Amino acid sequence: MSSAQMALWARNHSVTREEIETALWQKRSLVKTYLMRRTLHLVPARDFSLYIAALRQSRVAPLLRVMARCGVDQNEADALTGVIVDLLASGPMSKTALTKAVRPKISKRVRAWMDKVSSIMPLPAAEGQVCYADDRGGESVFVRIDQWLPKQEAISAEAAQIVLFRRYLRAYGPATVQDFAHWSGLPMPQVKQVRELLRDELAVTGEDGKGLLLKDDYETLRGLSPDGPTVRLLPGFDPYLLAHAVKEHLLEPRFYKQVYRNQGWISPVILIGGKVAGIWSHRMQGGRGVLDIKPFAKPSSRVRSEIDAEAASLLKFLDRAG
Repeated sequence: MSSAQMALWARNHSVTREEIETALWQKRSLVKTYLMRRTLHLVPARDFSLYIAALRQSRVAPLLRVMARCGVDQNEADALTGVIVDLLASGPMSKTALTKAVRPKISKRVRAWMDKVSSIMPLPAAEGQVCYADDRGGESVFVRIDQWLPKQEAISAEAAQIVLFRRYLRAYGPATVQDFAHWSGLPMPQVKQVRELLRDELAVTGEDGKGLLLKDDYETLRGLSPDGPTVRLLPGFDPYLLAHAVKEHLLEPRFYKQVYRNQGWISPVILIGGKVAGIWSHRMQGGRGVLDIKPFAKPSSRVRSEIDAEAASLLKFLDRAG
């Protein structure tokens, strides 16, 4: 959760941790749930149905395949989701309480599958029926969407995927169809189909002709003259570091393992001009937060000054109550 908060800070230094918590648990304008690549994300509540419609099939299918390997068929999987949703009818429940209440209501095969997984929630979450509720007590808490968010507008999978690809390119382009498939978790046949539907909106870039941008963004970028490289401190697991399948444009291969570490861990990084130029870490010392900054090469005095300013801003953000 701290990484998610810092990711928002990296894009808007005026935001506070308290404002993020309020948006999540009180105003409910942000939603915490499993999305791209079946990992946790915070997304605007107004876009919840968009993400679910675009990703549902690609997220549900692999979950069902895993369950099938444990002898659980789709009827039993659907029944499990039904039990979870029914149990949540009375309000939010912790992961522990929910798991305990589910066990006597399901088959032996489903219980055997439960013993092999860390959570029973990805399937109902992929279906768009549940999300996280306030978990500041230290344990994950889940709630039904129909009790947490206003009524969601229906959108077709194809229409949602078009919007998602368009937004992806606006945020991360130039990018290839392989990059979008990697980021979204959508199968390549669907990604290629969406690309064709957006053909008239796309510009092709790069020496290999595979990089895609929205035409409007291409024209805007052509007219930009940056004053100098922008300096940012990104937290671990930042979305920017996960947006492309190939990372050669982000950092030199010799530094790859310092950022993309074993077992899926991704280090906090120093970003200079859009490229990874070092890593950093946060620790407490004498009751105060300290950032250990480790550039890959000695930065210029101007860049070092900007790094220090970013570090001071981040420490101020982390020290605020929230």
